[in-house]
Amino acid sequence: MTISCNKLWRLLIYKKLNKADLRKNADIAPNTMTKLRRDERVSMLIFLKAAEYLDCDISDMCEFVKEEKQYEP
Repeated sequence: MTISCNKLWRLLIYKKLNKADLRKNADIAPNTMTKLRRDERVSMLIFLKAAEYLDCDISDMCEFVKEEKQYEP
């Protein structure tokens, strides 16, 4: 399973913010933002900082996505 941050990017658009606004105002390091953009693992603290800045819940920003398994006969 992986975590998708697509909901976070949609939320930023809805609130008329950009990724730079989020990074600066939530005090998130540039390399951590890169990890978020690539749907890589980040600390839960990052989601908490972003949720506080955006005044939302963590579930409003990310979701679990099942990876499709490739079956070989």
